[in-house]
Amino acid sequence: MAKDQLFAPRKDHDLGPIMHQLHFELTGEYIELNNLLKIMGLCDSGGAGKMLVAQGYVRVNGQKELRKTCKIRAGQLVRIGDVQIKVNGKKSITHDTHS
Repeated sequence: MAKDQLFAPRKDHDLGPIMHQLHFELTGEYIELNNLLKIMGLCDSGGAGKMLVAQGYVRVNGQKELRKTCKIRAGQLVRIGDVQIKVNGKKSITHDTHS
């Protein structure tokens, strides 16, 4: 099956079941929504990601998100069609101060 068919949003905006669960590890405080879609391979460019958001296909934490460059932070869930992305924060490194 072609990538564009696998991740194609439904025309009727019916979310249906989650078929693909992806994970994204933040390296900073946030990532812009359109860039997250591009990095995760759900669209070919940031511009294409902006179009998907503008058309109302993307949800953040269950709510329709229309801000193309919305800041996505650790703990948030992004969904488009049957794909859900769980955004995780940086792994914290603990240092033992007792020597």
